[in-house]
Amino acid sequence: MATRTPPALDRKLVVDAAFSLLREEGIEALSMRRLAGRLKVQAPALYWHFRDKSELLGLMTGAIYRQAQDEVGPCADWREWLVEYGRALRRGMLRERDAARLFAIAPPVSDGDAAHAEAIAAPLTRFGLDQSSALSATAAVISLALGWSTFEANGPMQHFLEGLLDLDQSFDAGLQALVRGFEPLAAPGLC
Repeated sequence: MATRTPPALDRKLVVDAAFSLLREEGIEALSMRRLAGRLKVQAPALYWHFRDKSELLGLMTGAIYRQAQDEVGPCADWREWLVEYGRALRRGMLRERDAARLFAIAPPVSDGDAAHAEAIAAPLTRFGLDQSSALSATAAVISLALGWSTFEANGPMQHFLEGLLDLDQSFDAGLQALVRGFEPLAAPGLC
């Protein structure tokens, strides 16, 4: 009887397995030891790919951010892009079990270097927004999506809010109001 050899590990494989574990068992079960067991390796093997669990969590949130960015289609301007990104990010957070808690505990993977800031701002700077305004607007939209997904992940709070309002419509109205209120620092005529 031949024994099955586990696949060679790489970051993507481990992050995908971590999401599977998160979906099936929740954030409390997301440990390096349990993840290693799922991948049929010893826990130290994971540390060839990640400094620690915090880095893994940061990469998981990064994957949700990137997926939301990828879901945004063609937009006429930076305000439309922000609204579409906010909607996509909220959907991404609602798709993943315990995503709000994951975002609350995951540290950023980057040290905040200039290249990372430029990458975050890029979808909006392409529309003429300056980097500082783009980063501020993106952070505000992320905060709104995270706040709403936190409410929606809390069963009693979600039930309470659903008795008062339509969550989708209310989120969308708040998102659009937030984005309309931004005053960019871009040169006149660029936005």
